Amino acid sequence: MNINVFWEKFVEKYPEYQSYTYTAWQFGVDATHLANLVIQGKKTATTSAYALYAIDAEPLPKVGDLSIVLNETNEPMCIIKTTRVEKVPYREVTALHAFLEGEGDRTLNYWKDAHEKFFKEEFQKYGLVFNEHELMICETFECLFH
Repeated sequence: MNINVFWEKFVEKYPEYQSYTYTAWQFGVDATHLANLVIQGKKTATTSAYALYAIDAEPLPKVGDLSIVLNETNEPMCIIKTTRVEKVPYREVTALHAFLEGEGDRTLNYWKDAHEKFFKEEFQKYGLVFNEHELMICETFECLFH
């Protein structure tokens, strides 16, 4: 199903969102698996690097934003609504946030191991060096539709 048809089905079920706009994107690594965690209710948070928003000329997420989460072949999987956005240094990301991300064993240690590797690779693509003082955008969301 394409993105427009998916959105139309969502609006048909939830007409109060008819005038809303949305972005469509996929989680950085293993997009289909992570989208499935959202659908299962295990993943209700994500983290992104603040510095990369300016480089990519993308707006920061804000409470109330709607997003269509795509799988690895860019097919829509679900629609989420942002419920909270915080800007915190990487080293201060909490165990609760790591748990809400729903990945691995859901511990802060697992989260840090996986995300440090991911952010080092992402920063390297831009000729930057990642460190634990980098600001992160910690976002929580609810799944509205799948």
